[in-house]
Amino acid sequence: MYVPHFNRIDDLGAAREFVAAASVATLVTTGPDGVPDATLLPIMWHGDRVIAHFARANEHWKRIADGAPGLFIVYGPDAYVTPSWYAAKAEHGKVVPTWNYSAVQLRGPVSVHDDVEWLRDAVTALTDTHETPRDDPWAVTDAPEKYVDGQLRAIVGVEMTVQKVDAKAKWSQNRSDADREGVVTGFEAEGRVDAAARVRDGSL
Repeated sequence: MYVPHFNRIDDLGAAREFVAAASVATLVTTGPDGVPDATLLPIMWHGDRVIAHFARANEHWKRIADGAPGLFIVYGPDAYVTPSWYAAKAEHGKVVPTWNYSAVQLRGPVSVHDDVEWLRDAVTALTDTHETPRDDPWAVTDAPEKYVDGQLRAIVGVEMTVQKVDAKAKWSQNRSDADREGVVTGFEAEGRVDAAARVRDGSL
């Protein structure tokens, strides 16, 4: 991912919060034939590990060699920016459209797990992450054990050891104050208060 210095987010804590809020990512790996595979997966990033799981019927996991390099791509808000919002349009007209967005990429070696107990721990952790904030949280143990065992046989786990993190917030940081104010006004007029807030603070 190309990350100009004015779009780079070096705060690892902010990157972790962004990934936790998104909760899903696209895993990209390359098979032995050089053909890339990509699958959207629910994920959890704890310490230096990202865990997730595939449907067993998904052929992607079969094409991952142990320790193969992988890339998790996490996207946040995004929005089109019309040059009509820039003060510079009236000044000299030298403006073009662009797209604003937030993204985090995680890179590292990937391993596949087909052990039932590993999968049970992973699914329990993923479930608890999403259920704990609810008023009446559901737990894996709420379902019949034999049923859970059957469901676990239908999935395969995947784990990445994160070695590199790239976080990018492209929210008009390279524009003048007047241009950014125009973008904020434009987003607010379209009801995109989330996008407007990111232009103001340059956050993920």
